[in-house]
Amino acid sequence: MRLFDTHVHLDQEEFDEDRQAVIAAAAEVGVAGMVAVGITAESSTAGIQLAKEHASIHAAVGIHPNYAAQADQGDWECVVQMAASGDAVALGETGLDRYWDYTPFDIQQDYFDRHLRLMQATGLPIVIHSRDCDADLMPMLREARERGPLQGIMHSFASTQEIAEEGLSLGLHISFSGMVTYKKNDDLRAVAASIPDDKILIETDSPYLSPEPHRGKRNEPANVLHTAARLAEVRGMSLDDFTEQTTRNAIALFDLAG
Repeated sequence: MRLFDTHVHLDQEEFDEDRQAVIAAAAEVGVAGMVAVGITAESSTAGIQLAKEHASIHAAVGIHPNYAAQADQGDWECVVQMAASGDAVALGETGLDRYWDYTPFDIQQDYFDRHLRLMQATGLPIVIHSRDCDADLMPMLREARERGPLQGIMHSFASTQEIAEEGLSLGLHISFSGMVTYKKNDDLRAVAASIPDDKILIETDSPYLSPEPHRGKRNEPANVLHTAARLAEVRGMSLDDFTEQTTRNAIALFDLAG
């Protein structure tokens, strides 16, 4: 069985005491690949370093909307350089967020637009964060699609069937985190059941959003197995078939040797 965790933040301090053990534990349950996702220029650089040290890790580089107010032009230039270096397989995490009030919304929109344009310039897929702002996000995606193709991920998807269908129509993949295992989330599981086989992905968003039965604890890549098992059940597939499908999807999207 092969698993691919499309979204981790292994550079963060939550893993400072046992990072290597966490990576080893993921390998033991079959995690063959994961993407270390940047939220600042500094964390993007750390993700690239992790990717250089571990064959199973790949890097996404970008500036998260909640950190965009802290970024300066030098930080963005660093992201652009990393995107062009051949060391990154994706851009992000980027997007929009109205839940937290860390970054003025016009700055969030500016940085999201920069990432979208960089995606179209480089061909790297984009990792999209969206929290309480579908009405703001989708018009920007539609506008970008008018300029050219979109490729990327609606990460840790937690929205509606309608939003999922439009994201798919724009060319995006849909990725589900541990939230899809929570008891109250029947509607989200129904959305997950409807995603085409070649467009669904799985993730942990480690150290956040631990799936059942580890909810409330620090998340780690090995826990992607629990999310995969719940989704396989929802979709009426064997666990082996589902994990192989999502791994193939990730390998194709990130243009990896598979």
